[in-house]
Amino acid sequence: MAHWINACAAADIEAEAGLRFDHDDRTFAIFRNDSDEYFCTDGLCTHEEIHLADGLVMENTVECPKHSSIFDFSTGEVETPPACENLRTYPAKVENGRVFVLV
Repeated sequence: MAHWINACAAADIEAEAGLRFDHDDRTFAIFRNDSDEYFCTDGLCTHEEIHLADGLVMENTVECPKHSSIFDFSTGEVETPPACENLRTYPAKVENGRVFVLV
């Protein structure tokens, strides 16, 4: 059963940046876009399991730091290869300055 997890402080993630979040043997990435919205996806690229939170974030996309696949983190969709499998996404919300993720 899914439940809301207190992942981090909202201030821990700069605009157009990502943050790695590990919970129950799983890795997630939390992203903040240029409109101060927060999103959560699986943390590893679907191409070669590289941590996406280390990638370049622009608007609603993240570029994998190894092979440059680009994902839309608001939907999980792959925008450019070599990755061909979409990311899973998870609801995220900010309450009292904290980011919560539904996992």
